[in-house]
Amino acid sequence: MGTHKTPVAILLSGRGSNATALIRACEDPAFPARICVVISNNPDAPGLEMARKAGLSVKAIDHRPYKKDRAAHEQALDACLKEAGAEAVCLAGYMRLLTPYLTQAWAGKMLNIHPSLLPSFPGLHTHERAIDAGVRLHGCTVHLVTEGMDEGPILGQAAVPVLSGDTPDQLGARVLEQEHKLYPTVLRHFLDKTPASCQAQAALLVG
Repeated sequence: MGTHKTPVAILLSGRGSNATALIRACEDPAFPARICVVISNNPDAPGLEMARKAGLSVKAIDHRPYKKDRAAHEQALDACLKEAGAEAVCLAGYMRLLTPYLTQAWAGKMLNIHPSLLPSFPGLHTHERAIDAGVRLHGCTVHLVTEGMDEGPILGQAAVPVLSGDTPDQLGARVLEQEHKLYPTVLRHFLDKTPASCQAQAALLVG
């Protein structure tokens, strides 16, 4: 018997580099997930074209017509997820704050990757803030999505050193490299329901 592949949806807003990492991981016959749909709130997101070229089902649900009714946008999103048969959702650079409607509908089934070692530096501009704060370790976190922004239970983290003279772009590039490794690793453990030994932490020792 082959590996059971759980149908997973990806939500993105931009280039989809983490989505690419997840899609490539799912191409492994032994990986416990398959991507059932890739959805964006931005019809021009490069990640949609990337997914389309990978032969995946894609859908754009533009948030702009729903400016005055965020709940209606999320209802359309939820309907699309259910129509695709998704059993889990991975946010991969989805730049929308979700309302309780969607976070409750997918409680325990929706994952997000954030470019910091949560609970430090939730929100935006994490690399700049890490440098300004003078921390020696920075990194990324995969967590379950809850109503609070970047507050859900942590499933895995990867760390990189903050080097002397780092710019936000330099630090961000090293973090992104770890994101691409961490997200598929955590998703595998999450779907296999194995212990969270998936903390693929890298470069924990700073000279």
